Amino acid sequence: MTPLDDHSQWRRPIFYPVVLATVLLTIIGMIGGYLLSERKDRTPVVATSTDPSSYTPSAPPTLLATDGLCPQQTQDIGPTQGAQGELSQVLRRSTTRGTVIWICQDTAGRLFYHANKGGESAPWVEGETALFLRDVTRQPDGSFEGTAADGSIFNLNDERLLITRLGGKQQVQELAPE
Repeated sequence: MTPLDDHSQWRRPIFYPVVLATVLLTIIGMIGGYLLSERKDRTPVVATSTDPSSYTPSAPPTLLATDGLCPQQTQDIGPTQGAQGELSQVLRRSTTRGTVIWICQDTAGRLFYHANKGGESAPWVEGETALFLRDVTRQPDGSFEGTAADGSIFNLNDERLLITRLGGKQQVQELAPE
């Protein structure tokens, strides 16, 4: 009787289980990384108040620091567009073309965009010189974005206003120095 040679013994194939385990671990790692990055991007900047009476447990957290109230024209049109309560100014920017843009937040935490050609003292005619957008979102890059009824997308950051028309044509308006 001769001893069995190592090459003649039957071996269990391990190639497929190793590949399967590698694929599963890769998928788990990718999901974990994605969830961690989403959690990091959702960290809000919370405005703090020293007035203890301003805190109510049922009130939503304020996402952004506010700089007073938005113009009266914005306060007037806000309720017709779904805004709740007073609209606080989150951001105010002017373009080099003379348009003034306000990003406002209602008491429920929703964001709105209101712009007027010529600024606050110029005539306000909604749909002609003024534009009010609801359901504005804060983008991961810090810009604010809203969509008009005609499908145009308005994106405002600290450097420019980017208007993307429904057909894809883009118009950039530089912001005036503050």
